[in-house]
Amino acid sequence: MFDIGWDEMLFTAVVAIVVIGPKDMPRALRTAGQWIGKMRRVSGHFRAGIETMIREAEMEEMEKEWREKNAAIMAAHPTGTAAAEGALTGPDPGLKSSETAHQGSEGTHEATQPPLKDLPPLPSEAAPPKAD
Repeated sequence: MFDIGWDEMLFTAVVAIVVIGPKDMPRALRTAGQWIGKMRRVSGHFRAGIETMIREAEMEEMEKEWREKNAAIMAAHPTGTAAAEGALTGPDPGLKSSETAHQGSEGTHEATQPPLKDLPPLPSEAAPPKAD
């Protein structure tokens, strides 16, 4: 990170022992460690705050896009009372049978679905095998 080699670290250690002294060296290292820990906590807190601000900004952008797309979809597919009533009451009696089959979610799918009585039984409803 700081591009410090072994020779620079050795030189720093020798200078620290000469200046501080071997007697006070453990206390100095402990104090330096506490300062480094505080700096890491502050930088971590700062980084978390920045990431939170970025996430909130991204969420606002995503919500804006969602609202725009939702408005476009709602404008392209308006839901009026006539469409809702058609979905509840079934197909329009004036439609031909081919139009009834392609009506989508507004009508029933009776023209495309086979009657239930013509379907084969489910495997669970089949007769049990005979014992010999």
